[in-house]
Amino acid sequence: MRTLVIHNPKSGFGSDAIFQFMRALVHPGDECVLRMLADDFTAREACADVDGFDTIVLSGGDGTVSTLLHALAGRPIPVCVFPSGTANLLCANIGNALEPAALARACRIGKTAKIDLGEISWSDEQGEKHMRGFGIMSGTGFDAQIMQAALPNKAIMGQAAYFAAALANPRPAVEHFTITVDGEVYERDGITCLVANNAMIQGDIELVPDCRMDDGLLNVIVAETEGAAQLLKPLAFGLVDRTGKAIGRPHLESFAGREITVTSSGPVPLEIDGEVVSEGVSSYAARVLPGAVRIVVDALSPYGSADDGSSRFGESDVIAYPK
Repeated sequence: MRTLVIHNPKSGFGSDAIFQFMRALVHPGDECVLRMLADDFTAREACADVDGFDTIVLSGGDGTVSTLLHALAGRPIPVCVFPSGTANLLCANIGNALEPAALARACRIGKTAKIDLGEISWSDEQGEKHMRGFGIMSGTGFDAQIMQAALPNKAIMGQAAYFAAALANPRPAVEHFTITVDGEVYERDGITCLVANNAMIQGDIELVPDCRMDDGLLNVIVAETEGAAQLLKPLAFGLVDRTGKAIGRPHLESFAGREITVTSSGPVPLEIDGEVVSEGVSSYAARVLPGAVRIVVDALSPYGSADDGSSRFGESDVIAYPK
């Protein structure tokens, strides 16, 4: 078994766990290459030679992993997402057991599922055009402001930095959004507009129901509120109804489609998978890349199945998954 581990050493609290994973993964006769990312890494260069490997392991935060996944889009090689970041929402949405030994076993079993990615394009304040992939969600408005404000405290506070940043700005600006979804136009006012490939956040709360990474669709989510305090209501509903199918999500409206454009009434920050990429964006376009990557899954994942089957690479211990 030949494995390439691409690791961001500055990703977060779980950064050192990748070495425990590698010890559990590698058996006699195997080869494992560790590639440490520099601060100014280029995703396509980091993934340029992946064709010679049996499995690729991406270790980092959501932003790092999604950028690398976009560079791997269309390749048939199985990819394991390892949680080394602060939030690790992409790992949470994939749903694998998160222990390093369990993820190592999943790589040896070799079961995979094809998942979608999103692709977003925009022009910055200087008019320069950009394009980037995302695995979770991208957005303009209050969510980007939260990501920006939380950045100085992430290393110390972890996920709590996001909640502290939200409370520090109780009256964010209300924007007017013109949203086009597969040719249908919607006009909405709110504090943020998200485009999501999956919509489960911290606490296993789904912002909207039935938002999956294998449905060939993206979901637009608008927070139609006038203040941050009103967002507590859908979060409270989420604690009672995590899927959103029973009692819904007040103040949140969603639309699903394959190609989306969003225009705001004024320039607002843009975040992609938790990273603020531009201070002022007035419009952006997003599209889905259906089945773009093959992700390693285990029996706990909603994209896997209860039976792991025979091990592709052998010598994997049996794990009794809860039923």
